Amino acid sequence: MYAQLVETGVQSVRALEDMEPQERAFQEKINAGIKMEPKDWMPEGYRKTLVRQISQHAHSEYVGMLPEANWITRAPTLKRKAILMAKVQDEAGHGLYLYSAVETLGVTRDQTYQDLLSGKAKYSSIFNYPTLTWADIGAIGWLVDGSAIVNQVPICRCSYGPYARAMVRVCKEESFHQRQGFDIMVTLCQGTPEQKQMAQDALNRWWWPSIAMHGPADEQSVNSAQSMAWKIKLNSNDELRQKFIDQTVPQIEFLGLTLPDPDLKWNETRGHYDYGAIDWVDFFNVVKGKGPCNEERLAARNKAWDEGAWFREALSAHAAKQEQTSIKKAA
Repeated sequence: MYAQLVETGVQSVRALEDMEPQERAFQEKINAGIKMEPKDWMPEGYRKTLVRQISQHAHSEYVGMLPEANWITRAPTLKRKAILMAKVQDEAGHGLYLYSAVETLGVTRDQTYQDLLSGKAKYSSIFNYPTLTWADIGAIGWLVDGSAIVNQVPICRCSYGPYARAMVRVCKEESFHQRQGFDIMVTLCQGTPEQKQMAQDALNRWWWPSIAMHGPADEQSVNSAQSMAWKIKLNSNDELRQKFIDQTVPQIEFLGLTLPDPDLKWNETRGHYDYGAIDWVDFFNVVKGKGPCNEERLAARNKAWDEGAWFREALSAHAAKQEQTSIKKAA
């Protein structure tokens, strides 16, 4: 894969013979499939790429709780409430795993989190769309988490050890989330005509953002080639998008819903589904903070941070007291 990237010239990726000895040794380890650990030497660009990607992933898990938590009190049954609460709790845990992985790269969790609160750091654009009906919770679990699984399973084999290990548990829990969402959609589609129409409406609204969340088309992605050379990323954006579409279209047909893309059809020659043009203008507008819920999401996270200050202070004071007690006992 590394050699292919150098040959294609998708991005300026230096060949081994053009590297300094230390960097060449690093790249040879990567090529051999050896995991990098926090104390290993790594190029500054590799470290910065990991900080950016893992922190954005952590922020996405944390912000991603908001659109679903909004529906916990309005879930239609006690069972659905319990399942949704567990799902939201899982997302918080995923954020903690990933913030911990970022800390191994020499940045503090508070520093990383402040970048989110200030708007400096990004998170997945998908979480800037509103959840209008209960069917949206099904669509998020089925489509958004399904898309995330396609993106994240390869990361379990990425070159940075702490990130790869964190993703093993994340992906196991995300598979539960995807089944939970699909179960909601199955129930709605087997219900009244009004319920099935609600499912169709949710599919229509979440389909395009879900396939866009794999990232820009390969020719628009400025970071992919280097990330793939470093094996931080193992598949291109378009490869991941195609895999998600190929596995999801049969599920849409099983539900008896209408495909949300009139250009979507099976291509016998390619062995894949062809699909219509993605609105990248909308995608990049949302990424730049102009989505339907960008301001609302950041405001909610800042509010939680400010209102939790007393608890963080109390926790720090308690930890300091415990440390003093331990020192006295040791003396």
